[in-house]
Amino acid sequence: MLGQRKRLGAVAIAFLVSAVSGCAGWGGGAGGGGADSINVLMVNNPQMVDLQKLTADNFTKQTGIKVNFTVLPENDVRDKISQEFSSQAGQYDVATVSNFEIPIYATSKWIAPLSDYIAKDPSFDQDDILKPMTQSLSGADGKIYGEPFYGESSFLMYRKDVLASKGITMPANPTWQQVADIAAQVDNAQPGMRGICLRGQPGWGQVFAPLTTVVNTFGGTWFTKDWQAGVNSPEFTQAVKFYVDLVRAHGEAGAPQAGFTECLNNTIQSNVAMWYDATSAAGSLEAPNSPVKGKMGYAPAPVVKTDSSGWLYAWAWGIQEASKKKDNAWKFISWASGKDYENLVGEQLGWSRVPAGKRASTYENPAYLKEAAAFAEPTKQAIENADPTDPGTQPRPAIGIQFVDIPEFPDLGTQVSQDVSSAIAGRMSVDEALKRGQELADDVAERYRSRQAK
Repeated sequence: MLGQRKRLGAVAIAFLVSAVSGCAGWGGGAGGGGADSINVLMVNNPQMVDLQKLTADNFTKQTGIKVNFTVLPENDVRDKISQEFSSQAGQYDVATVSNFEIPIYATSKWIAPLSDYIAKDPSFDQDDILKPMTQSLSGADGKIYGEPFYGESSFLMYRKDVLASKGITMPANPTWQQVADIAAQVDNAQPGMRGICLRGQPGWGQVFAPLTTVVNTFGGTWFTKDWQAGVNSPEFTQAVKFYVDLVRAHGEAGAPQAGFTECLNNTIQSNVAMWYDATSAAGSLEAPNSPVKGKMGYAPAPVVKTDSSGWLYAWAWGIQEASKKKDNAWKFISWASGKDYENLVGEQLGWSRVPAGKRASTYENPAYLKEAAAFAEPTKQAIENADPTDPGTQPRPAIGIQFVDIPEFPDLGTQVSQDVSSAIAGRMSVDEALKRGQELADDVAERYRSRQAK
């Protein structure tokens, strides 16, 4: 999933927390801190830290609304947000949530709909938000519950010079078999260089972020529409065997422990010739101080049976239903996810630090395109081609591309990933790993079948 982020939060546990009274905010009441302030709980990713630095001199100066930030590492913030929203404590008005949490929170009525605010704020220009982002941040009722701060899909990154040295041209829309063939040909093209980097680190948001997209395009699914587990199905098994065999034969050193960060470092250090992962990685690869700047090419996520297979992820802003300051909370969101904010970042901090991947206008901005020329259009196309409602070859019981949007998935995906990582390490066969995974998935599926039968 998203690049720099390790999506290993204990979301499922928090959804089971019973409603309890929460602590009061700084002002002694829900969403405390005074009438002209809001409390924001957010992840400590670099783009968020930039926002924190820019808020007082810009948003607060313009509106008079003070923003009290609580900034935590991802795993910690996920746990805290889950507890805060499930209990409706009201201490925080706004929080960073993703397209995994938002549909679930909307169903539980823990998060406030934004549709009325959007309708009254035409300057925000919701139509400029890329359609898959709007779709993935909406509830089953069709209302919008979150606005993206930045977004991403996935694509294949490769060394143009290394492929050229072997007389290889990357296909415009590569298949996974073509990628495997290329990986074999460029293995050891330079001393110590492996053919491809693929995540092998356990975690529902580590190895299973890219691997579930492979499962989708091979024709597999975690669950069928009628809640039958499909983890040991022929298609799911074929996809996992392909992935495990590819990374064992031509993948990076230490693959069972490799996540996004390790693959990023391997690519920058020329230890691998290709890498399939988040579109957000391209900014680091093309940074001014990157030794591979200008050497990289970007192709769509490889496919087998589907037309596209890139994932979809967004860090977004949501308003807690219990907030007493929803109007001010919306003003903050409309600023932080607005066009003017992107221009502010570009002009003050540099266009490479713009929180992109959410607005069509970003990809028409000459200043941004000058900085991101190598990857801007492939990123936009990847996001626009992502369909969280129909990512595979058959109907699904829940939305999601690289995840299944149910509260139980983080725990299920993480447990199964541990055995898949063991298979990558050679300590277990794929068949054994998926047999165990099928039992775990069927336990989850049975709960949903039982509910439907009532």
